[in-house]
Amino acid sequence: MSHEETSDMRREALEAGEAIIVGGGMVGATLACLLGEAGVAVTLLDARPAPLDAEAVGRGLPERRVSALTPVSQRLLEGLGAWEGMRARRVTPYRGMRVWDAEGTGEVAFSAEQAGLPVLGHIVENDVAVAALEARLANLPCVTRRFGARVVGLEERPAGRELVLAGGERLAAPLVVAADGARSPLRELAGIGVTSRETGHSAVVTTVRTAEPHGGVARQAFLADGPLAFLPLTVDGDAHYCSIVWSTTPAAAERLCGLPREALGEALTTAFAGRLGEVTAVDEAQAVPLTQRHAERYVLAGLALVGDAAHSIHPLAGQGVNLGLMDAAVLAEELLTARRRGAGLASEAWLARYARRRRGDNAAMLALMDGFQRLFGARHPALTLARNLGMASVDRVSPLKRLLMQQAAGRRGRLPGSCR
Repeated sequence: MSHEETSDMRREALEAGEAIIVGGGMVGATLACLLGEAGVAVTLLDARPAPLDAEAVGRGLPERRVSALTPVSQRLLEGLGAWEGMRARRVTPYRGMRVWDAEGTGEVAFSAEQAGLPVLGHIVENDVAVAALEARLANLPCVTRRFGARVVGLEERPAGRELVLAGGERLAAPLVVAADGARSPLRELAGIGVTSRETGHSAVVTTVRTAEPHGGVARQAFLADGPLAFLPLTVDGDAHYCSIVWSTTPAAAERLCGLPREALGEALTTAFAGRLGEVTAVDEAQAVPLTQRHAERYVLAGLALVGDAAHSIHPLAGQGVNLGLMDAAVLAEELLTARRRGAGLASEAWLARYARRRRGDNAAMLALMDGFQRLFGARHPALTLARNLGMASVDRVSPLKRLLMQQAAGRRGRLPGSCR
């Protein structure tokens, strides 16, 4: 047989266990842990060339990309044995939140004590969470990890799905899960459409040092061109660091990223009205375009979407990764129930249960963030007055504040067992 004939032959698909998860970020790795701990044979595909350097993560200057993890997400990660590894690297609890309208006088202050919680959440570098999950996965014999694996094809077959990798290799499993991000190639290959809305914003992210300590309080100001958040970070015991997320127009984001660090610090000090004193930028700024997306479907035969592949949200409430972790927890719960009852992981009825449980909650949060952005982006004097009066009312009414804090802590609807 000639070389040409051999190269033209369709390669046989390698059976890759009961499920293939595409995407080794926080959500995909969490799902792999949940299934692997239950004895499910999982193959986790990651486009990155190698795992993170466990010795370097969480050391020195913080990473620019961080997440605000709720107590519910913390319980999930504790149950997986990953939280201890995260704490050993770097996590920063916050026990208070302050939100104000820079265009008026409205301000709301929240505290963990008012919510009946030890903390409102933790600010965690994304790499810290992923490194801890990777360490856990390395000790799960049911999980096979493949790095440098880029999916270029997806095919349906009678007993599940088949993936084609960039080098021509084929992998097959009854269930394939897309956890490959907001621009999910796997979602596109599956032909699942998305409804999307351009927010008109880009998020400028960087790390700063402030003259005043943050005091374990997350702060957010609604400026004329978008919200500016200072999220507390503690570096080697020093509580003067913050991760900033400034959602602003693309033109303003480009200008801010082009500033020298000294000038960027001055711009941040002014925009934040000096609430934490002089601000010093200690890292380069990076701009990330913000688009809200929601997949038209979460599941097809032998396929499920989780995390940003299913939904991406404006970062002003810090809920994006928490929604994705809840996707992973609910999907794992439904899959494992189906497996115990002999239905198999790819059971369309049980996949549909996952979609029903998660789509409504995610859609509600997307709509809420859309409404917040429109309200605080409006410059009409009547709306400015209304939102300032509304914030003042929320600050005075304790039951309403408790309800909002419970929602922000992730206590919405029926939680999966892994989060209770």
